[in-house]
This record gives sequence, structure tokens and C-alpha cells, in this order.
Amino acid sequence: MVGSTMRPGARRLSWILGTAIVLAGLAVGVWLYKGNGNAGGPSGFPGRGGMSTPVRVALAQDGAVARLLDAIGTVTSSGTVTVRPRVDGLLESVDFQDGQTVRAGDVLARIDPEPFRIQLDQAQGQQAQHAAQLANAQRDLERYERLFKQDSVARQQLDTARAQVLELQGQARTDQAAVDDAKRQLGYTRILAPIDGRLGLRKVDAGNMVSASDTDGLVVITRSRPIDVVFAVPQVRLEELMAGQAAGGGLVVEARSREGDRVLARGVLAAIDNQIDVSTGTVSLKARFANEDDALFPNQFVNVRLYLGQQHGILVPVRAVQRGSIGAFVYRIDAQQRAHVVPVRTGASDGERVIIEDGLQAGDQVVVDGTDRLREDSPVEIVTGDPQAPAGVPAR
Repeated sequence: MVGSTMRPGARRLSWILGTAIVLAGLAVGVWLYKGNGNAGGPSGFPGRGGMSTPVRVALAQDGAVARLLDAIGTVTSSGTVTVRPRVDGLLESVDFQDGQTVRAGDVLARIDPEPFRIQLDQAQGQQAQHAAQLANAQRDLERYERLFKQDSVARQQLDTARAQVLELQGQARTDQAAVDDAKRQLGYTRILAPIDGRLGLRKVDAGNMVSASDTDGLVVITRSRPIDVVFAVPQVRLEELMAGQAAGGGLVVEARSREGDRVLARGVLAAIDNQIDVSTGTVSLKARFANEDDALFPNQFVNVRLYLGQQHGILVPVRAVQRGSIGAFVYRIDAQQRAHVVPVRTGASDGERVIIEDGLQAGDQVVVDGTDRLREDSPVEIVTGDPQAPAGVPAR
């Protein structure tokens, strides 16, 4: 019969294994404690650590920052005209260069004028013929009026003479209209620029027959001085946008490069569309730029920055504001040099500074560098020097 007690060798081996397991468990616990000693509690922020964390801080200050509205816009010409001939004929000459800048009234092309001069001569000849007939009829009328007073002619003859004069007077007006029309048609043989602007590429060369019904025309003129930029903004910004426009003075708009780091031109807000696009929830805006240096080109894509005035409040560097499960927050340093999580409500920002609408007071110290190593109630060591915080004064 086998006894229930273990042999001495087996008991020794079991004791060694148990001791090893306990030591391994203790080692893992120590490792976890050291590696995660700042693990977060129920609030989502890690607990207090033992060593001070070096940080740079800035002071929250009273100040103001511009309220900005950024968007992507498309440059559009303030006027576009397709130049078409107004009469049919042979294109005698093209008097412009591709891409040339022109003024309204400049001659762009000429159509052979001879057929139209002939029409004008015909109209003027017919006018002269009818004018002679009218003069003769008026002399006859004067004779009939004298003879009628002497009771030498019948009244019917006098009435017929008067009717003849009236008929020829009407014909004179018709002849004058024909002459005017012929002169106008002759004038259309010189094709003029209707607006100031820049020409595109020519679409027809001299020697071709052209017609007023040609859809392509001769060339397209785009007006780029001034020039417009069309962009869309969210409807939630419409209220402050309308308020800024109602304040008067014109809202300043900047057209920036694709990278957003260079201002191409400055202009003013010209118009707000009269309805919201329900498919995108945005409203379209148009800004106008003088564009004297031709920095903007039609159909160019630009970054747009619209200035809606200023917002006053507590200013801190943008770097001080963190995001978490509780929303926006900052680390505020107390008198004992401990970091505390403070939820804040942010306002306008210019990219470097941000308005804190609620949560801070002027003079509070907020962390701008070293936030990734901080937890609620962490002890800190403030590092002096330039913290590169535009809105704050480095804490001493």
C-alpha cells in the first residue's frame, strides 16, 4: 500500500518551485509598479508620481485675439466676355497678341469693310433720291395752296398734294434709318474690346470667314483687376459673420498660398449668398481683391482667411491646451508646484494663441512644454528660459 506522504526529495522540489513562482510574481509586480506607477485612475488621468517632472510654463494674461475663419476658395474673374463678330464677313486682320492686356475700346480685329461701305452708299443714294422727290412735292403743295385760295383748283388736288408730301416725309425717316443701320454695320467691321482685361488664346486666324453665329468667338477676355475669390463657410459661423459685416468698415480677407504661409493678396468681403446650400450646410461668400500685381489668377485655388474682428479674454499659448476624454484642458501649476488638470472652454485662436473663455484667470501658470509626462497632482520642476509662448510671460 502506497502512503499518502510525499518523499523528502519530492517535497523539496515542490518547495523550490513554489518559492520561484512567488519570487517571479513579486518581480512582475515591482516591474508593473515602476513601469505604470502613473497609471490613470477612474477619471482617466494617471495618479501621482514620485519624481518631479521638468516643465516650461507661461502665464495666462488678459488680451485679445483676432477671430479668424479659414476656408478654401477659387479665384474667379470679375468679368468674362467671349468676343464674337457682330457681322458676317472675311476676317481681314487680328490686331492682338495672345495673353495681351487690353483696355475697353481697343481694336482687336477687323472684318473686310468693303461690302458694308457699298450698302451704306446704296442707302445714302436712295435717301438722296427720296429727298429730291420730297422737295419737289413740297413746292407743288405750295403752288396748289395759292391756287386754291384763288379758287383755281379743286380741293381734291390740294389734298392729294398734301398726302404726297406726308408720304415722302415718312420715306425720308425710313431712308435715314437705313443709312444709320448701314453705318452701324460698317462700324462692326472693327471688333473692339468691350471690357478691360487679359486676352486668352485666339480661336481664329485672319483670312477665315467669320459669322455672328459663331459660338466660340474670336477670343475670351477675363477681367482680373479687380478679381474675386469665392469660398464657402459653415452655416454655424453665419451669425458672427453677419454681425461682423453689419459693424461696417468691410471685413478683411486674405488670399494665401496653398501652404498657407504666404499672403498673396488682401481684399474685402464683397457679398454673402442669399441661401445656405442644404447639401453641404455651407454658405458661399465672395471677396474682392484689387490684384494690381496680378498675384491672383482665374480658377486658381487659394487658402482664404477672413477676419471677423477681435475677441477679448484670457490668453494662453495654443500648446498649453490639451484634448482628452473630458474635452479641452490645461495643466495649471499651483503654489506647491503641482500640476492640476483644469477643463477649459476655448474661443478664438490665431494659430499661436487662444482665448480661454472659462476655466482660468489672469496670472495662472499653465504648462506649455512637458505635458506628455504629467498627470493629475504631479510634482513639477519649472525650467526657466524662453518657453516660446507668444501669449504668456515665462514664469520665474
